[in-house]
Amino acid sequence: MSRFEGRPVICSPEQLRLHRALEELGWTGVIDEFNDAARLKEQSVPEPILITTNWTILAGIGRWRLAVFEGRHEIHCIEYPLSEQEALQFIIRHHQPQSEWNKYIRICLAMKLEPYFQQRARDNMRAGGKYKGLANLPEAQHINVRQEIARVAGVGARSVSNIKTIRETAHPRLEEALRDGTLTINRAIQFCKLPRAEQLEQFIRYSEERATNKVIRRTIARPKEERASLDVVAVLDALQCREVREPGSVVVRVDRHNRTIVLISQDLLAGLHSQKELPLT
Repeated sequence: MSRFEGRPVICSPEQLRLHRALEELGWTGVIDEFNDAARLKEQSVPEPILITTNWTILAGIGRWRLAVFEGRHEIHCIEYPLSEQEALQFIIRHHQPQSEWNKYIRICLAMKLEPYFQQRARDNMRAGGKYKGLANLPEAQHINVRQEIARVAGVGARSVSNIKTIRETAHPRLEEALRDGTLTINRAIQFCKLPRAEQLEQFIRYSEERATNKVIRRTIARPKEERASLDVVAVLDALQCREVREPGSVVVRVDRHNRTIVLISQDLLAGLHSQKELPLT
């Protein structure tokens, strides 16, 4: 069997495992892969799971999870003789087109290969007769290692440097948001310039503003005939009364839109409607 030929095998789902790098990152695949596997399980020729010779899953995490869930005893696989480092590179590249495997996930996984690339760089230097016995890599080789990580992750070298900074300085909540795709790397880097406690405060405010802007965009895009127009003066009077009764219950935020839009809670609206304080126009 050549290096790139697979061998069909039948395994027990219990024998298979995720790559260690995925488990260390806490990334165990996404629900969409499981759902796709469930939807396609009745196809006449099931797609096999790709694995290494030590039963590490290369592709087909959703199909594997479905097999475990259903209590199957056998599953069709194709086995490849890849090392742990080669397997991780395959996993990252294979899943790159899937949106759930975002830049943050791919870079964090590729960074697990840093010792491997460093050792390879040292071996290349020593093979060329340079830096014999040198323990540390010169700066040029450090740059090459970073570029190798970026190449595997399918990103620019600057993104790799940014993720290193984030992992050293970011509040854990920011890393969770990067992992699930609700925060971009560029925005996270801006937060990382702040102390950790302030990072969390700014992130919460940023998340609230994003959610508010999403509601505003939906409201603006909705046809006029579908909107209920409220008496503006009555709304402002009601908000003023609420703030007097419950200080801090009304929050004012500056927004980038060229219109002034007032958002009120459903409970306040329902209460005011029941009291007929806000007639619809």
